[in-house]
Amino acid sequence: MVDVTPKETTHRRALARCRVKMLPETTVAIASNAINKGDVLGAARIAGIQAAKRTAELIPLCHPLLVGAVFINFTIGDDQVEVEAQVEAVDRTGVEMEALTACAVAALTIYDMCKSADRSMSIGDLCLWEKTGGRSGSWRRSEIH
Repeated sequence: MVDVTPKETTHRRALARCRVKMLPETTVAIASNAINKGDVLGAARIAGIQAAKRTAELIPLCHPLLVGAVFINFTIGDDQVEVEAQVEAVDRTGVEMEALTACAVAALTIYDMCKSADRSMSIGDLCLWEKTGGRSGSWRRSEIH
């Protein structure tokens, strides 16, 4: 584990995104709350928040952080749901892993809740889009990646 005790405590923020690709009928069913298991995006939002708070239990050598805020948002397209996770904390190390984990678990929850309706779904494009705070300062992914 990296020693972060000499680092300054600063406000940290990270934003991650991914996509769940699916049949157009599946996006319509999600948008109209017609999936048999229930409210897909509501369940995925809660799963993502829980995942951000428990990242250190899942990723070896990841520092446990006191997560201050987690926001999970979804954009429904014709044949995909884009998942966006933003995590904030005031700590000595960044929240990139928390944002990525929240995003991935929210996407997995969408997959789990919709798999009986659409076996063709795939999850992809998981990446960090931006981070702020800490010694290295701010970073933002270019739109072309």
